[in-house]
Amino acid sequence: MVSDEKINVWNELYKIPDPEIPMLTIGELGVLRKVENHDGTWYVYITPTYSGCPAMHMFEEEIKRVMETHRWIPFEIKTIYHPAWTTDWLSEEAKEKLRKAGIAPPEGSASKKALLGEPDEVTCPKCGKKDTKKISEFGSTACKALYFCNNCKDPFEYFKCL
Repeated sequence: MVSDEKINVWNELYKIPDPEIPMLTIGELGVLRKVENHDGTWYVYITPTYSGCPAMHMFEEEIKRVMETHRWIPFEIKTIYHPAWTTDWLSEEAKEKLRKAGIAPPEGSASKKALLGEPDEVTCPKCGKKDTKKISEFGSTACKALYFCNNCKDPFEYFKCL
């Protein structure tokens, strides 16, 4: 049955971790969009978190590895850009995983405000206070910024609201 097999393919691909944010999977991030089977060929649709995301190549390599390991062949990986990915696609479970890892999850919804670099009100993932300030526009990855909490005096990363 293609539908049962489709669920199996989806579930296995969903578990592929993000190499830059390993506590999240491509399914939780919303990068994995859909899986289809047409005339015996599997089609896996993914969307980059932003153009130039360095993890996209690794996502594709992991998808290939999983598809070949389970002999779900032939297959094609299709990158789709519309609609564009936003942090609104992160599940609440994914945001909680970020918080537990000491990374402040995106707050609010994606908007032009975030794109124009206006200050965000960011909650410290360690103490829960909003008395924070941005130290750097970029953290360990381009999708994160570095913040400092004036309450607990700890630095932390913020997953930008994009």
